[in-house]
Amino acid sequence: MGVEEQRAGKFYVERDVLDELCLDQVARRRTPSTTPPLKDRVKDSLRCSMPKLKRSVLSTLPVLSWLPRYSVRDNGLGDLISGISVGIMHLPQGMAYALLASVPPVFGLYTSFYPVLVYCILGTSRHISIGTFAVISIMIGSVTERLAPDSDFTFLNGTNGTGVLDVTARDAYRVQIAASTTVLSGLFQVLLGMVRFGFVVTYLSEPLVRGYTTGAATHVVISQLKYIFGIHPARFSGPLSQVYILIDICRHLPETNIGTLVVSLVALVVLIVVKELNSCYEKKLPLPIPIELIVIVAATLISYYGNLNSQYDVAVVGEIPRGLKSPSLPDVSLWGTVVGDAFAVAIVGYAINISLGKTFGLKHGYKVDSNQELVALGLSNTVGGFFQCYSVTSSMSRSLIQESTGGRTQVAGVVSSVIVLITVLQLGSLFGELPKAVLSCIVFVNLKGMFKQYLDIPALWKSNTVDLLVWLVTLVCTILLNLDLGLAASIAFSLLTVIFRTQLPRYSILGQVPGTELYLDTDTYEEAKEIPGITIFRSSTTVYYTNAELYLDALQKKSGVDVGKLLTRKKKRDAKQKRKDKKEEKKAKKENGVNGHLPNGTVHPEDKVDVEKGSPDLKENRTDIALTDRPTNGQVNWAYEQQWTGLDLGSETGSHGDDAITQTSSTVGEETRGRSSDTHTIILDLSTASFVDTVTVIMLNNIFRDYREIDIDIYLAGCQVCVVEQLSRASFFSESIPKSRLFTTVHDAVLHSLQVQGASDVPIYECGLDMACTTKM
Repeated sequence: MGVEEQRAGKFYVERDVLDELCLDQVARRRTPSTTPPLKDRVKDSLRCSMPKLKRSVLSTLPVLSWLPRYSVRDNGLGDLISGISVGIMHLPQGMAYALLASVPPVFGLYTSFYPVLVYCILGTSRHISIGTFAVISIMIGSVTERLAPDSDFTFLNGTNGTGVLDVTARDAYRVQIAASTTVLSGLFQVLLGMVRFGFVVTYLSEPLVRGYTTGAATHVVISQLKYIFGIHPARFSGPLSQVYILIDICRHLPETNIGTLVVSLVALVVLIVVKELNSCYEKKLPLPIPIELIVIVAATLISYYGNLNSQYDVAVVGEIPRGLKSPSLPDVSLWGTVVGDAFAVAIVGYAINISLGKTFGLKHGYKVDSNQELVALGLSNTVGGFFQCYSVTSSMSRSLIQESTGGRTQVAGVVSSVIVLITVLQLGSLFGELPKAVLSCIVFVNLKGMFKQYLDIPALWKSNTVDLLVWLVTLVCTILLNLDLGLAASIAFSLLTVIFRTQLPRYSILGQVPGTELYLDTDTYEEAKEIPGITIFRSSTTVYYTNAELYLDALQKKSGVDVGKLLTRKKKRDAKQKRKDKKEEKKAKKENGVNGHLPNGTVHPEDKVDVEKGSPDLKENRTDIALTDRPTNGQVNWAYEQQWTGLDLGSETGSHGDDAITQTSSTVGEETRGRSSDTHTIILDLSTASFVDTVTVIMLNNIFRDYREIDIDIYLAGCQVCVVEQLSRASFFSESIPKSRLFTTVHDAVLHSLQVQGASDVPIYECGLDMACTTKM
């Protein structure tokens, strides 16, 4: 079907020009409903009923809405297979990510157990897998290493004078720090969820989140290099710490442990090859090959029977205690130190969780409640913190496995928790000889998705350079300023880009497309032609206090009407005319006193007639003034006079100034003039405005006042209802600015202006090829 074939059908429009008052009558504007008093609203919120109680319980405990209707026949097998697959992934990732958090690996297994159960009860997403995640783990690790560095737990050996590190005391304190930070971040999330503050994540744009996670992945890589090479670099904190750590790692490379490096390279090769095979044969394999678990088991056996720790000094996980830890209270005294880090962890964790949850929700057609997700994640962290867990969020890799293997509900999460529980109770102690380098390799391989985000750079370069700038600034700030300061700086920069975009909008002069009621940017569309005498001005964004002055400047520049200069010129001309009138008056009195009076003060009759008629000189003077001022409807159109910018209108020393004005004025219409030379109307298209503030109202009042002084009519067009209501509340409309100055569309305002200026005919035109539109004034 061609383009011409698609233009079928006709429509005809014939209506009166509608200003705001006429629109209210034609469309029958509803009377705004009065909001109930606060006291009544509080009473209503506290009033209890069975339906309201049921809704509250189901919204607080979503598990009660789906578990009673759970179908074992439809969902049981898929959730079982999915849960086993995800549980197998939890084991290596839990232990590996525990190294990122700088706590013993068994605490990563605890983190994969308790929070998952809490989320199954409170969460609204059916497919995401809660547990350890690289970005959150490294954020917790930066806190634990900062507050519990190795130097605080190193003491001198009395025998040989060497330094000895008390690993047990260090790890115990780091676990305490991680748990306290986790509880505090969970409380932040719960409080934000209770006050319905789930929208806070909207301030974290997608480029910001992706740039931040990519920068965090860089932190992860740098933190794991010491395990890959088997070296012991110094620890640094604060801005540029990652640069100093990388330099120190390079300095320690000659001390690389060959045995550790060989283990790392073999593990990396095996993991990368098998994961690529999983990707290539994803559709043919019923389940992905659990290569991470296989590598862990194989590396543990090789390390145990090859005595890698004792013979080659390969660092291993060490003893993993059996059983679960009893709950304990967090160290509240640490909260003042970690409050900033806890808040950053809460926001980043929630941003990752809700973005992933909403992705699956849209894909499978169910709603994910952002506020309930905030509460669910917060309670998962709070409860987990009492059991020495560290902060959790959803994992992309595990969530994809949970969905692709048939998981349909959070029963899969319960099954995965059972797998982790069995491992902790019975199998955990068997992994004591597992090399730490293998866990670091697992971390490296799982960062593939994050490093693929570097492909965002060319994509954003083509689509949106501002988003690219946000992405790059976030990446650089995260790497150089560390995770907490980097997040704050990135959010601040992202918000600044929004402010700058509103401060630097696109200002346009609109013209009418011939034969239509459409008004488009004359710089963009060749067929859009300006209407003689009418300037239509539009901004691409809302006008408010940050860009109100810029809007006013752009209006004067685009319209070519410099109000300040014209008002100054008018004042000078008025002053000059006043002085001239006084001078002529004094001259007339002097002449009358000499020639027209008798000694007794009477006037000759013939002189009296001459005075009443006026002297020829005065009469000629008045004629020159009338030609110069060019009255328009009894007033002077001062914008009209702006054409003569080369003349010194306010100067009294010019020898031919007045004559030049008079002579040039007689040729009006015969010469090519600029836009402002015959402008009698300016229409402000406010269709892009979503609100107006006090500064905007004052600016609009000043526009009406100033342009009225130079005899240019101002009209508003296209205001949304909320904008009109705000203008009314701000007492914008008055006798000098009635609502009849506000029109429904730009075309209504144009037709009204033409009618006021004495248009001789009514525009009747055809729209397109097959559409006719008739507008009646």
